Amino acid sequence: MFQPDLLHSKRILITGGGTGLGKAMATRFLALGATVYICGRREDVLIKTAAELGSHGPIQAIPCDVRNLDAVESMIETIWKSGPLDILVNNAAGNFIARTEELSPRAFESVIGIVLLGTLHATMACGRRWLKAARPGVVLSISATYAPVGSAYVVPSAVSKAGVEALTRSLAVEWGNRGIRMNAIAPGPIPTQGAFSRVLPRPELEARALDRNPMHRFGTTEELANLAAFLVSDGSSYINGEVVRMDGGEFLQGAGEFSNLGRALTNEDWESLKPRNKKSQLA
Repeated sequence: MFQPDLLHSKRILITGGGTGLGKAMATRFLALGATVYICGRREDVLIKTAAELGSHGPIQAIPCDVRNLDAVESMIETIWKSGPLDILVNNAAGNFIARTEELSPRAFESVIGIVLLGTLHATMACGRRWLKAARPGVVLSISATYAPVGSAYVVPSAVSKAGVEALTRSLAVEWGNRGIRMNAIAPGPIPTQGAFSRVLPRPELEARALDRNPMHRFGTTEELANLAAFLVSDGSSYINGEVVRMDGGEFLQGAGEFSNLGRALTNEDWESLKPRNKKSQLA
């Protein structure tokens, strides 16, 4: 689909780049000639991914908790010593299914800290440096199809993703005339390792999710990586302030991706989710 040198000489940071969507984007960007940096909270996962993808091109793993502003600033400063970034991909995320009244303040803080504040920390750290040096830059953030309308049972994520989209559109206007583009992708369900086990307690609920989709299938990490590659490339240089929905038409069939779970889950299902949610909050 793309010229093999589409991202040649581009230096790209992907937050949450050790697994799932982040790893898929890293793989694609490397194949297209980019130099890639990946960050995340789990150093062992990052090192494993960097070793696995090292044959595809230059990749460096940097442990960093994006909730921590000082840690983000330190990471960005370290990267900038060898040269400025060209592209930032805000991919780090946290989410779990839960009845909102049962969530602790820490549960809200965990998701909002990663998704919204983490995106803000990384975006501002790169943006200030680009603006000071009068350099162009590109920011791509991963949102969710339910961000504009909300969704039951994933309220911390919905709140956070809505903020990410507001940040994207706001800075697209404020920074656009200084050469910084801001865009986002709102993917529908894309199976990644561990993702479905956190949000769907019973395998048969996957069938319900498929029935919601006009194309009757889930997306793939490769499809998302291809869209991301286009949006961060110079080939999309006139696209600014957009949130591109990639969900097979699911959103058009009914908003609130997880809202229907209220009729599908039993009390036993909700109880079975609690240990997984607690583990996600502590991760």
